[in-house]
Amino acid sequence: MRKEQSGFTMIEVLVTIAILVVGLLGLAAMQTLSTLAELESYQRSQALVLVRDMADRMSANKTQITSYVSTNVGLAPMDCSGYVATPSFKLDLCEWNNQLNGAAEVTGGKNVGAMIGARGCIVRLDPVTFLVTVSWQGLSRAGIPKEACGAGAYGDDENRRTVSTVVRLALLDAA
Repeated sequence: MRKEQSGFTMIEVLVTIAILVVGLLGLAAMQTLSTLAELESYQRSQALVLVRDMADRMSANKTQITSYVSTNVGLAPMDCSGYVATPSFKLDLCEWNNQLNGAAEVTGGKNVGAMIGARGCIVRLDPVTFLVTVSWQGLSRAGIPKEACGAGAYGDDENRRTVSTVVRLALLDAA
């Protein structure tokens, strides 16, 4: 006479554990990618705020708009106290430089409020059109941006990210 089997065999338990482990590893990988995407998104939103800030500063100071043309702003923090008495494009560029360096948020004595290796560029496209760009180092490889701002600064240009906006100077013509 044969006894009926009851309970689980060791093989069934091991197969169940293996399936559970594969599922948990997939979940951990998904969480890691989600965190990476969240940081990339945060950096892009910070860059958009900084691009828009400089575009607004330029629009508010149209008499000196040609003086804003600059490349590689943001290489090192600056002291802007010397420009406060006479607000001008120099104060705007100095403050933008410090924002690119993350001076708006400080942790442990270090500026941490901006993107990784942020740089700003302002290029004159024609007599009345300017391109304001912020570039930074992304965390993964992507396509090479068409803007030249920060090119070659991050080792591999496929790690470089950029956002830009166009500023146009309105000309009033006495007809």
